[in-house]
Amino acid sequence: MSDTPTPAIGKAAFHQLIADLTAEIAGQPLDATLDQWLNATHGAGSARFAQLRQACIGGVAEGWLCDREGGGIKYGRVFKAEDALHRFSVDVVDMQDLAGPHHTHPNGEIDLIMPLDDTPAATFDGRPAGWCVYGPGTAHRPTVAQGRALVLYLLPEGQIKFTP
Repeated sequence: MSDTPTPAIGKAAFHQLIADLTAEIAGQPLDATLDQWLNATHGAGSARFAQLRQACIGGVAEGWLCDREGGGIKYGRVFKAEDALHRFSVDVVDMQDLAGPHHTHPNGEIDLIMPLDDTPAATFDGRPAGWCVYGPGTAHRPTVAQGRALVLYLLPEGQIKFTP
């Protein structure tokens, strides 16, 4: 897979990709079982992973993803929580070898980790390409190590609380 953007699918088609995914996980507990299911069903090497990864790379290239920058992190909330997305918000960050701001997940967080081609061993919180699910009430300082990755965040009801 190349980091060279393919013709981007656009924001509306990206919204539909996310809606299709969230339809599959709506109402599921955010726990280790969901983490395992996402990685087995839509993990690195799957068609869904490839679609989402290329859509994110294209969206960054077109400027509608990761359109803000702070502390060495490019980021942006592309969609607020809404019924069409089964009450998940969608954020994407572009990070390279750094830790982001500490925060808690009141309702949990689902992350899609997409290392870029020049650093395929990049990890997010020690996890390789694929999915990482944090349950309600968890907290972390999101960290990309061993390179650069895009990370897509799905937050139930868009809930996140940044902490000092």
